[in-house]
Amino acid sequence: MGLLVEQVNKSFTGFRAITDLSMEVREGSIFGFLGPNGAGKTTTMRMILDILRPDSGRIMWNGQDVREVPRRYWGSSRRAGAVPEGRGRGRGRGAVALPGSPARIIEVGCAQTPGRVARTLSNHRVSHKKVDELSKGNQQKIQFLATILHDPLILIMDEPFSGLDPINANILKEAFEEMHRRGKTLIFSTHQLEQVEELCQDVVIINKGQTIVQGSVREVKRQHGRNVARLKLDNDPDARWLDALEGVQVTKRRQDYIEMQIRANLNPNLIVEEALRHGGIISRFELTEPSLTDIFIEHVNEAARPDAPARLSA
Repeated sequence: MGLLVEQVNKSFTGFRAITDLSMEVREGSIFGFLGPNGAGKTTTMRMILDILRPDSGRIMWNGQDVREVPRRYWGSSRRAGAVPEGRGRGRGRGAVALPGSPARIIEVGCAQTPGRVARTLSNHRVSHKKVDELSKGNQQKIQFLATILHDPLILIMDEPFSGLDPINANILKEAFEEMHRRGKTLIFSTHQLEQVEELCQDVVIINKGQTIVQGSVREVKRQHGRNVARLKLDNDPDARWLDALEGVQVTKRRQDYIEMQIRANLNPNLIVEEALRHGGIISRFELTEPSLTDIFIEHVNEAARPDAPARLSA
């Protein structure tokens, strides 16, 4: 069981935002919800949260229409509108406890709020300042904390890592992992796809309001085959001879390695042999699966073609 979005459509005046969108999120999983800007991610999240209603299709949580699911089950940390109104009037601890955002954050009972808020803020290193005096990253953490105070079963977040430095991003990752260990379901969008590879079990990529890729992260990557090679030559960092090697397409030249796509039936040992023939000193050579970033770019570009299939699954 879990979250089921089935054949959902949503239009605004003169504009179709979502077209026959379907996806399934397993209960207790961390789920990456991906797509380019304007793909329909935020609209979909708002429909899952019952802030917007779909024109057709259905959205279910454990077999129950989300419109009938008790609000205490849900949390949302969206960049726009998730911090309760009046956040600039109080200090960090008080601001977190304020009720009433468009994401339907539920106020924690007054008796338990002070200790729980103080403990949570301490764990997440948020200082005792007015919210409007906090950095963007700490304001982002305030948004996150405001959504977890009522201990929701499912947490839906739009770009939760936006504005966070590496230290605070790691704190948020640890919070995700802790919630996952407690059986919570987490859905988040991001343009930082390495975080999806690190955290998520499953993923969907949408474009122009339609599903184009979905499945487990492992299967999505596996279906593309081990067709990426990385080579580092200590004495020839550019290895320009690769550009003329049949069946090889150089995609990145970095200081630490050269990345290339190799034809499916090409024996990768030929690259090693060619490097040695050119007198190369090999300090790194590996075959790897394509990154989610590579898959994202490939399928979003492919979906833009008029003859592209509507849906690809792993």
